[in-house]
Amino acid sequence: MSHVINIAEVDRDGAIQEAVHNLDGNTRAELLRRGLIGGTAIFGGAALMGLPALASAAGGVSTKTVGILNYALTLEYLEAAFYAEGVSKGKLSGSLGRLARTIAQHEQAHVDYLKKALGSAAVKKPKFNFKGTTSDPALFGATAYVLENAGVAAYSGQATNIKEAAVVKAAVSILTVEARHAGWIGAVIGKAPAPAAFDTAQSMSQILAAVKGTGFIVG
Repeated sequence: MSHVINIAEVDRDGAIQEAVHNLDGNTRAELLRRGLIGGTAIFGGAALMGLPALASAAGGVSTKTVGILNYALTLEYLEAAFYAEGVSKGKLSGSLGRLARTIAQHEQAHVDYLKKALGSAAVKKPKFNFKGTTSDPALFGATAYVLENAGVAAYSGQATNIKEAAVVKAAVSILTVEARHAGWIGAVIGKAPAPAAFDTAQSMSQILAAVKGTGFIVG
């Protein structure tokens, strides 16, 4: 039986479930403005050295790839801000605190690299409101588990849309790092680090609706 990502921990008002089924033109336009649509999803990963400079779409790197990486950058902004705020609140201790500090560094490294790779084409950092999830250890752990597993599911669902060999090479390292994050968080909060032999990929509309439905991006 494959593992289905459960985003209920952060779907406090049911907005995610509704949004999954009701993505309309206006919603998609807003997600596009936010940089959440433009290609497939690439998440996380410290080892991105195979990725070419992408300040423009020249040199055989497609405009679609620039969109893919901007989508990735927006999601990395969210993850980096989430972990950084969790660390700064000072409420996380023990294994959860060590995890948060380490992953915060990873996610910021992802942001820094993607911004450098994209150059002037990089989208700006949104504003976030994590709704108290970063100051409550139980909520922080549950939310982190959801974010990391959703990243793995999104990548699995979209990876075949990546065509450039250098980006595919980087994507392999991206997926493994995000999976390590997810497994580590699961072990710390008492969830199975590897609950099944196969993961379930999620569609673009599911992931976009989940991100928007959390309400974490506010401006």
